[in-house]
Amino acid sequence: MALLPILKYPDPRLATTAAVVTEFDDKLKQLAADMAETMYKAPGVGLAATQVDRHIRLIVIDITEEKNDLKVLVNPELVESSEETKPWEEGCLSLPGIYDKVTRPAKV
Repeated sequence: MALLPILKYPDPRLATTAAVVTEFDDKLKQLAADMAETMYKAPGVGLAATQVDRHIRLIVIDITEEKNDLKVLVNPELVESSEETKPWEEGCLSLPGIYDKVTRPAKV
């Protein structure tokens, strides 16, 4: 596995539209593993492929304290969300050191 450089705002590559993933191969599996290693080392709870200059619809997430429940999402789509909302403190590895409260659906 390898640590990947994380793009920082205002890098214009962060605004690149991510392409749909159509090939599910060992290269995709390796990218997901590298992204997970990068996210954990940063440290963060989520990382999108665009943030490591790979412009495909791939995200890695692990919101556990123990960092033992990695989720890899390929071509994710939000199909349903609750009307109930909840404030969350959020940050972004591409905006290091900046955190704010954001209201989001309680469930998606």
